[in-house]
Amino acid sequence: MATVILVRHGRSTANAAGILTGRTAGVDLDDVGRSQAERAAERLAAVPLVAVISSPLARCRQTARTIAEPHALQPRLDAGIVECDYGEWQGRPLRELAKEPLWSTVQSRPSDAVFPGGESMSAMQERSVAAIRRHDAALEAEHGDGAVWVAVSHGDIIKSVLADALGMNLDLFQRITVNPGSISIVRYGTARLDVVATNTDAGDLSWLRTAGPAGDAPVGGGAGPGHA
Repeated sequence: MATVILVRHGRSTANAAGILTGRTAGVDLDDVGRSQAERAAERLAAVPLVAVISSPLARCRQTARTIAEPHALQPRLDAGIVECDYGEWQGRPLRELAKEPLWSTVQSRPSDAVFPGGESMSAMQERSVAAIRRHDAALEAEHGDGAVWVAVSHGDIIKSVLADALGMNLDLFQRITVNPGSISIVRYGTARLDVVATNTDAGDLSWLRTAGPAGDAPVGGGAGPGHA
């Protein structure tokens, strides 16, 4: 089974300003975001990546290039993992959006949330999970079950992918936190999914160089990476 490393883009100028960016063009990483992307790249430098797939938006492309460069890879873009289409909410301050009646639905019943002039959160999850699973299967077929690849995407996209991997209803996905520049790890298997890590911003990932296919879950938790 392949391993997908889900990386949220580093902090953007709109994140810092409290604006819901959505799919607005030309929103770049700020200085903090560039540092976060560099830290993610440093953590992944020892991992033999076979591909870096990115959302087409600038903040993700910038993060993806930083990660891909040490591996001599060219990031590939996929609209399947682009940001949610927030419709009329796009470009507005979060403090204003929090006063909208839809806000409480987004918080407690996201499966019912449809952004005016945009997409539903259910549709967002469906297309992003499908894209991640499609790339994972293709890269495993091409490179073998030890393949490790990166998907650079957005907070709600990664949260929805993690919720699916954890077997959580979408209505619970707001319990998951995915910070800018964070790394989460999922391994799709024939018998079970293995959610290895979520929302990490530090720690050695070199063990992924020799990680074998995930089998049955170790009773009692096991000894951790690198141990039988």
